[in-house]
Amino acid sequence: MELTIDVVKQDMKSVIQLTGEIDAYTAPRLKSTILPLTEESGHTVEVDMEDVNYMDSTGLGVFISALKSTKETGSHLKLVNLQSRVSRLFKITGLDEIIDIDTAIRGGNE
Repeated sequence: MELTIDVVKQDMKSVIQLTGEIDAYTAPRLKSTILPLTEESGHTVEVDMEDVNYMDSTGLGVFISALKSTKETGSHLKLVNLQSRVSRLFKITGLDEIIDIDTAIRGGNE
């Protein structure tokens, strides 16, 4: 499956709407989209993952890189609308403790 990435930039905030799957094939394109946004000091990058139905460890790596970038530049990363199976990956790895994740978890196929 493909990953669709739509970015809406408003002042000091960008909203990235993702649709599809984040895996070894699609992660590099996501990384090349998200990292430049996290490099803007004071910028908030909100990633809407409501329509992401699958993510593997490659996707986690993208978000770890983005988080590291925000720490270096003073920007902020927030993930919202995670489906339960994607949310579980962040919980299992403990990343939910260090990444700002909206706690309103969406349903989805278990």
